[in-house]
Amino acid sequence: MKALKILVSGIALSAMLISCNSADKTQAENKALIENYFKLFNNHNWKALSELYVENAEFKDPSFGNGTVKQSKAEFVKKYTELNQVFPDLKDKVIQVYPSGDQHIIVEFVSTGTAPDQSKFELPISTIFTIDNGKITKDYTYYDNFEEAK
Repeated sequence: MKALKILVSGIALSAMLISCNSADKTQAENKALIENYFKLFNNHNWKALSELYVENAEFKDPSFGNGTVKQSKAEFVKKYTELNQVFPDLKDKVIQVYPSGDQHIIVEFVSTGTAPDQSKFELPISTIFTIDNGKITKDYTYYDNFEEAK
């Protein structure tokens, strides 16, 4: 009976270790995906960036209004190509990455650029990415898009 308890305990411990190692591996893979995301973003490689998403990923972004929208990869590329034409030096600087479980990563970053009138902007942003099977399925971005009253 004692041997059976030891065997069962050993199996349970092994299962927990495998589960933890799997979750750690997934978090590391997700973090690498997000690091690649910002590298592609800063290189303005919109097509390659779109490939990190599933087709028709879910987006929440103040530029879309209050709700969520689904965008195809082609729509994503079009949006960022147009944004890049307005802000040719558009860059994101990652401040902190916060893994949350095995499907979510929260990223705090600052977006900067120069408008056609040569005015510069600096915009703090937070995004919650949901990742499933190595692809971004949801991109929920939060920032203050209202100018301060003067």
